[in-house]
Amino acid sequence: MASPLSEQQVQLLQQATAELSVTQLAWVSGYLAGIGQTAGIQAPQAQAQAAAKLTIVYASQTGNAKGVAEELHSAAVAKDINAELVNVADYKAKSLKNETHLLIVASTNGEGEPPDDAIEFHEFLFSKKAPKLDKLHYSVLALGDSSYEFFCQTGKDFDQRLAELGAQRVCERVDCDVDYDKAAADWTELALSEIQQTLVNAPSASVVSLPVAGSASSQYNKKNPYAASLSVSQKITGRDSAKDVRHVEIDLGESGIQYQAGDALGVWFENDRELASQIIARLGLSEDESVLVDEQPLSLLDALVEKLELTQTSASFVQAWAQWSGSKKLQAIVADKDKLREYAANHQVIDVLLEKKAKVAAQDFVDALRKLTPRLYSIASAQAEVEEEVHLTVGVVRYQQGDEQRLGGASGFLGARAEEGASVKVFVEHNDNFRLPSNPDTPVIMIGPGTGIAPFRAFMQQRDASDAEGKNWLFFGDQTFTQDFLYQTEWQGYLKSGLLTKLDVAFSRDQAEKIYVQDRLKENAAEVYQWLEEGAHLYICGDANRMAKDVHQALIEIIVEQGKQSPDQAEEYLKQLRSAKRYQKDVY
Repeated sequence: MASPLSEQQVQLLQQATAELSVTQLAWVSGYLAGIGQTAGIQAPQAQAQAAAKLTIVYASQTGNAKGVAEELHSAAVAKDINAELVNVADYKAKSLKNETHLLIVASTNGEGEPPDDAIEFHEFLFSKKAPKLDKLHYSVLALGDSSYEFFCQTGKDFDQRLAELGAQRVCERVDCDVDYDKAAADWTELALSEIQQTLVNAPSASVVSLPVAGSASSQYNKKNPYAASLSVSQKITGRDSAKDVRHVEIDLGESGIQYQAGDALGVWFENDRELASQIIARLGLSEDESVLVDEQPLSLLDALVEKLELTQTSASFVQAWAQWSGSKKLQAIVADKDKLREYAANHQVIDVLLEKKAKVAAQDFVDALRKLTPRLYSIASAQAEVEEEVHLTVGVVRYQQGDEQRLGGASGFLGARAEEGASVKVFVEHNDNFRLPSNPDTPVIMIGPGTGIAPFRAFMQQRDASDAEGKNWLFFGDQTFTQDFLYQTEWQGYLKSGLLTKLDVAFSRDQAEKIYVQDRLKENAAEVYQWLEEGAHLYICGDANRMAKDVHQALIEIIVEQGKQSPDQAEEYLKQLRSAKRYQKDVY
């Protein structure tokens, strides 16, 4: 239908909406509809369309679920489905009772916990306030990592609870592993097809696409990365350090890519060709043998180098090799879920093959492997400081497995194989759950041992560039002061200038008794609690398995002691901080 607006009106409308988010656009749409209704111009068909609406809700910690939900929304619009896309943090849970069609894309955080944005929605759904949902048609797409015990738990929770409340599935929940693109696309097609069937008697909705500007408008993303240039890969741990940590600088050139402090950089990489050749030799196959990966013909060597995971092993591959090889050792491991998870997490594909030989067709072997996925690294720079560059702090995974040395996939690529000037395919993964306070006067407490220091370097550069007045307190830890104090000169410079208010360090191996960041927190219990009471934002970055849990427990003890609260009250205190975006984690 031709636009009833003049060219000037269209330009004004585009200018007015260019800076709005998807959620804000949805609000404006409803506002304009309300004006139309007040003026007596809303047609019966428009009222029917408003009733026949699909709501797409996403719960995302790092951005994957958001990206899938955006593609789902685009696919719905292409099918002429009247669809609204909303972040679960902006969704009023009480409006669930008015929904007729709902699709949820949910990731899982930590030990089976909902993402920060979804905490309140999750609590509401499992509370006595949750309404009966007999009229609701829904489905859930869950994103997770099968190497974790509570795989896709948040999605499972949502699916189970909606069914308990009487909602009807339009199709079964799909649980996606780290290689989720095809599974997500298949679910999207099926779910929208079923949704369309339930909407078949409703008038088709006309959809007006409005331009959305901002970070999401970048043409570069996971499926279309930018070929950047590696400028620097410099070791920043000492010669005698047990760790190889690299400061990596990547030139974004003319890409126009924008990022914020707290975002992550996705890095696509190629596997080591020597490792791929070693695997093929162990299999007794030819490097030139043709195989299909996503229906694309490739030589076996190219498939292993460019398309498949070799340095991360999935439980399903260990199970497949145990069956093919008849290895009693592997079969015993497969029989115990905990041992299987631990074995898969600590062995590469070549290690599994070395357990016992098996004769396997090239295509069967390829089909048993996970697809290669990009690695996400917390960005260690602020664009206000480094402009068309992006910096990373990369710990090179390097360890002995018997007589062989193993290297990580992306970390080995960035820290060992790629030379200066090498092409690196990258994209920005925006992380709205790890952001500096909007008020520059707000104090921040940053806890980042090891490479967890990365985003806090970005935070400080950003606060320096914006002349923020808020106090800044850093807790950093590693093994030794002389070998492992990452960016030591920079931190001491910030301390001298006054930008960094306090610096507490914990070097675990510099004394007989090991000291960690959680110990430093407890030593400063009174002041930590005082900062929190004054409105400080608290950030944790680094290891999820031990450090983040130990720090969380230390915070509980501090709140119990200093706030004269019970452990349950202290947990609620931290939960409230998370809901208020004052307790944020970037853990892995």
